[in-house]
Amino acid sequence: MTNIAEPVLQTAVLGIPVIPLITDVVFGIIALIVILVFHGSCINHIIVRFDKKTDRNHSLGQYNRVFIHFYVAFILIACVHIFEIVLWTFYLIGLGLIPNGIEALIFAGSCYTTVGFASDSLPPGWKSLAFFIAFTGLFSIAWTTSVMIGMTDTYKKAWRLKYNRSHAKPS
Repeated sequence: MTNIAEPVLQTAVLGIPVIPLITDVVFGIIALIVILVFHGSCINHIIVRFDKKTDRNHSLGQYNRVFIHFYVAFILIACVHIFEIVLWTFYLIGLGLIPNGIEALIFAGSCYTTVGFASDSLPPGWKSLAFFIAFTGLFSIAWTTSVMIGMTDTYKKAWRLKYNRSHAKPS
């Protein structure tokens, strides 16, 4: 006797199995949303802290402290990215997709950074989850880049004020 659900589970469109793809997309979107909300929360906290501290340091002429806050913020942002890779690692392990922690970490990091040096360790039916890991990394790194540009402007302002350099170019 055949299971009535089996033909539905094996439905494919253009050779792509529909049900596994839908499952993969749902789990991918859930993790993507969670990690991007986490990223946004952390980045916003770091940039607000940076802005408050550096505004105060600028007003007091404490330019070296602006430099320190810049590097601290940079290190914190790097830690946020590392933690996001770890979150993906736990997600992969939690779903039972890659049972080995080191292998899951290397795969998540490879996809997140879009370097792609790790071999595809995901089981059949879950292969497109790698795209969601990569999307998360791309969006997070782009977000970080925009934040770092603003922080670099603050850093340059402090540098110019410390060394009495004007914004005007020599004629």
